[in-house]
Amino acid sequence: MKPDHLQELAELEDTYWWHVAKRQLITSLLAKFAPPPGLLVEGGIGSSRNLLEFSKLGYDVTGFDVMPEAVELGQQKGLLRVAVHDLEQPWPVEDESLRAIVLLDVIEHVEHPVAVLSHVKRALRPDGAVIVTVPAYQWLFSDWDRLLGHYRRYSPSLLKEQASAAGLKLAWRTHWNSFTFPAAVATRCWERMFSSRRTADFPRVTPQVNNLLLGAARLERRLLLTVGVPFGLSVVGVLQHAESV
Repeated sequence: MKPDHLQELAELEDTYWWHVAKRQLITSLLAKFAPPPGLLVEGGIGSSRNLLEFSKLGYDVTGFDVMPEAVELGQQKGLLRVAVHDLEQPWPVEDESLRAIVLLDVIEHVEHPVAVLSHVKRALRPDGAVIVTVPAYQWLFSDWDRLLGHYRRYSPSLLKEQASAAGLKLAWRTHWNSFTFPAAVATRCWERMFSSRRTADFPRVTPQVNNLLLGAARLERRLLLTVGVPFGLSVVGVLQHAESV
């Protein structure tokens, strides 16, 4: 993540529909699969807004990021245990010590995701869970992904394959963000034919549209937490130890 994108993230995460809706989804999944108390680590802390929310839920939180600017921002917010660390290197935590691990739009940014997930597996408690979000559909890979530093986009089968290689199982998964899928596909097709993207800024919307999108996300969340949704711009997965029941 570039420093200017981190600053944009910090400015938007409290109110922008995409960030708010994803945070609400993740807290719902944490409550279902790995409720507090316990130690929670977020890999790729960004602006630390999510860590602050997880702390309010009752977790003992910490996190890692390769960007010193992100860690400094988190420490300014009172999160003194966040640290600069490359997720592809062994994590500086005790074996089987983590109740929950959160990787939100992170592993598409690393060259060797199985290495990251192997460190995750070592650190995860037998009763713990990993919440993962990744961008969906490799055929949608575009300038947007290149500007954001993505190595790949995901299918559920690819996420399952990488998890299995690390000794984890994909215990639950669904797509997310189905309601903006048609617009995103149309935009990608237009850019491929007629223009190239030069920035990866979040599309600005009016407060009214922002509220409408939050409402759509709320309705979708009710559906995906029960029966799932068959398509969407992201894949959301819950990983657990392969041997867990």
